[in-house]
Amino acid sequence: MISQNIEKALNDQVRIEAESSQIYLSMASWAEIKGLSGVSKFMYAQSDEERTHMLKLVKFINERGGHAQVSELKAPKTNYATFKEVFQELYTHEVFVSNAINELVHISIAEKDYATHNFLQWYVAEQIEEEAQAKHILDKINLIGDDKGGLYLFDRDIEQLTLNGSLSKI
Repeated sequence: MISQNIEKALNDQVRIEAESSQIYLSMASWAEIKGLSGVSKFMYAQSDEERTHMLKLVKFINERGGHAQVSELKAPKTNYATFKEVFQELYTHEVFVSNAINELVHISIAEKDYATHNFLQWYVAEQIEEEAQAKHILDKINLIGDDKGGLYLFDRDIEQLTLNGSLSKI
């Protein structure tokens, strides 16, 4: 059984993961209408991944005797000035999610809930990867600057890497 405090904290994380999925879905839609098919595919994949993270939490809460809650979500931003802004917000959001996961780990340790602590280690490792990937992509975008040819190549490369499932080569 999980405590009410941990159940509430985990349900808060369910909402964060659901909102993350919505944010990335909105980014995908924006990129798609701007003709950035590679960025769009990347963001659709990110949205799906965040939904999977949410479902993993829902199942864990319910399996531990809690009740996973599906809550109202804050509407995501729908317009961006540039593709760089999209990826800057992606990075900033991933840092926010990492901080939320770290707080969950802190709560699980404080309550001596080692099962939840163990479960959360997957999320800790996942966030290390997510932040590093977002930072790496943002670094590449900063190298491109305002070069339209660079944007074309970046969009093509991120599409290929998304399709191949290997974004570490970007």
